[in-house]
Amino acid sequence: MRRLFAAIFCTALSAGAFAASAPMSPEVAGIAHRWAKITYQTPGGEQEAAFKALADDAARLAAGAPDAAQPKVWEAIVLASYAKANGGLGALSAVKQARDLLLAAEKIDPDTLNGSVYTSLGSLYAKVPGWPIGFGSKDKARGYLETALAKNPNGIDANYFYGDLLADQGEYAKAAEHLRRALEAPPRPGREDADAGRRAEARALLDTLHNRHPEQVAAQ
Repeated sequence: MRRLFAAIFCTALSAGAFAASAPMSPEVAGIAHRWAKITYQTPGGEQEAAFKALADDAARLAAGAPDAAQPKVWEAIVLASYAKANGGLGALSAVKQARDLLLAAEKIDPDTLNGSVYTSLGSLYAKVPGWPIGFGSKDKARGYLETALAKNPNGIDANYFYGDLLADQGEYAKAAEHLRRALEAPPRPGREDADAGRRAEARALLDTLHNRHPEQVAAQ
């Protein structure tokens, strides 16, 4: 079972460039910064416990603001990252909870954090195993990520996760295009730590495509 969930992603989060939506509250921003530190700076062996503690804090924040979308989005992001670090039987329960939180956030404010709901749902559906184990679906993933891009076409996370999905589906030239867009995405004020980590991931995946599929990528 652990291998089945080893591929569950470090959820994005597109907590976007905020121009088209309200900025994160200080409390939510604190969760976001801790998430970035754990994701990109904490050794792998220490991440599960760190994400579990952060998930508990995010849940308390969301419970204290039941009518707010942003805390639900970030609780979902942390839970998805915890699922990846856990990799075991608890992972499926965590990602289902993350999905439900995102759907609840969508009902409150579908535009929150520049379409982060759809980026996060897309990455969940792309990486979670499909039936009969989980709810994953590449078709649903594509639909959600395309919605995210319609709301935030220059977003680093939306472009990265769409590029990752396209690469997984063998659409290498189009994947490379979106990975380049991710690398060229405008900086997100206050999210410099997450931006640096996401750019490194986009660059690594783009390099892999160039090395493994040079003709398709070059033909773009």
